[in-house]
Amino acid sequence: MASHQDEKKKSRSGNSDHSRRFDLADPKLPDWVKDAAFASGDYPHGAPLDEKEFDETLKRLQIELVKLQTWAIAEGRKIVVVFEGRDASGKGSAIGALRQYMSPRRTRVVALPKPSDVEHGQWYFQRYVHHLPTSGEVVVFDRSWYNRAGVERVMGFCTGEETERFLAETPRFEDLLIAENITLVKFWLEVGWEMQLSRFHDRRHDPLKIWKISDVDMAAIGKYDDYTRARDRMLETTHTDRAPWTIVLGNDKRRLKLNVIRHVLKLFDYPDKDRRAIGEIDEKVLGQGPGFFDGG
Repeated sequence: MASHQDEKKKSRSGNSDHSRRFDLADPKLPDWVKDAAFASGDYPHGAPLDEKEFDETLKRLQIELVKLQTWAIAEGRKIVVVFEGRDASGKGSAIGALRQYMSPRRTRVVALPKPSDVEHGQWYFQRYVHHLPTSGEVVVFDRSWYNRAGVERVMGFCTGEETERFLAETPRFEDLLIAENITLVKFWLEVGWEMQLSRFHDRRHDPLKIWKISDVDMAAIGKYDDYTRARDRMLETTHTDRAPWTIVLGNDKRRLKLNVIRHVLKLFDYPDKDRRAIGEIDEKVLGQGPGFFDGG
């Protein structure tokens, strides 16, 4: 009998069953995608978080974020938050909720385009160093130097040797950041395969979201397992005590946003911190390191 993992791989392998075909150009989302999306990837909840509960909780958490930033500015803290994850895993949504009421003069979101010819000739980390925070500033990376371990590796934009060198160098690079009193927070956002397909389809057919679809996104449709292998290798080599990875399951964007913000708030002891308002992490959707995917 095939294992659960074998069955999930089979469902992604583009089998000949016509009922399971997926055509991004077709304006009708297949029923098999729609029916399986929310539970895909063994998502631990059966339905989205109640909208009213979400809205009320998010407001309380965002009030705490304002307190956190006020303290960080006064204390000259330097904070870097890295968001990595599969395409359509909810990075933009989480970043939007995180920075919605934070000072735009003291909070920057960095989402770099593909490297220029000049940047191709530089030390790989160089263009990211340019965007690191000064005192009293929060910098959020919507994808980061970890492109080399993910999309560049899977799509063939770099060699395997370049990726392995990057993975060996990254813990040392991040140790340098921490030694410069930068607080480094790293999130990996995970999304199930059918949910990813559903979100790709929504982007393709919603005129307000179509700008989000790229050639790389479309190529990713058939490379879910390749991205899984790249993810596992990245987590294995770059999850350290000083710069750990926090994993968040993103099928439900409401729970994703709340738990990302909770995690950030719990890292700092700022004045007038309301722990009751922050609440507790949902440990079914947020955990630490590669062991989280194995139930560890």
